[in-house]
Amino acid sequence: MNIEDLRDYCLSKPGATEDFPFDQHTLTFKVMGKLFALTSLKKWEEGDHSLNLKCDPKKAIDYREKYPDEVFPGYHMSKKHWNTVVVDGPQLTTKFIQHLINHSYELVVSKLPKSKRETLLP
Repeated sequence: MNIEDLRDYCLSKPGATEDFPFDQHTLTFKVMGKLFALTSLKKWEEGDHSLNLKCDPKKAIDYREKYPDEVFPGYHMSKKHWNTVVVDGPQLTTKFIQHLINHSYELVVSKLPKSKRETLLP
């Protein structure tokens, strides 16, 4: 998955937006103003193709154990609730990366007030 595919996939989620709230390099994806994914464009250019994603704490541990070379505790994030995922890791398929993005997005949406969740329905 390249950066354009990653961006397109994240923005395909209902209500998803992108911005650079921290600096000109850190691309974030949010739903209703709540962060569900972020990556460093500078690191992508340098060959570090990683993405931070929210994750259920139990699943986060499972993924880190199953994919120790591609899934790590979230860099500069809560280690309990965020993973850093190497997008081009040899064990991780595009389908699995999309699953992780979906999981992160759904976790954030599930915590939104009902009135905001309802606006995301088709």
